[in-house]
Amino acid sequence: MIKKRTYSFQAKDAVSLLGKQIKLARMERKWSLDNLAERTGISRVTLQKIEAGKMTSSIGLVFEAAVLVGVPLFEQDNQKYFNTNFNLVQSKIALLPKRTRSSTKVVDDDF
Repeated sequence: MIKKRTYSFQAKDAVSLLGKQIKLARMERKWSLDNLAERTGISRVTLQKIEAGKMTSSIGLVFEAAVLVGVPLFEQDNQKYFNTNFNLVQSKIALLPKRTRSSTKVVDDDF
């Protein structure tokens, strides 16, 4: 039996909003579904899923479609903002261990 994946309301809302923004920007540019799908390198059906806010769409494909129609991906759509946040996250990741493992030791803290 296949388990159905559940998503948070915030994630669903964010994906739905981004899909609607992509659709609006595409229509404002007077591009057809086929036109944007071809520019993005995906099928028409995949683009329809993106615009419908389906959670199964690849984030890379969604971001590429957004960039092609001019939808900003983050709070401020400028390179300085992106670079600053990217470098901050990258430096934090560098401080963490390369691998993470769950603790398998049982701690007896009953005194």
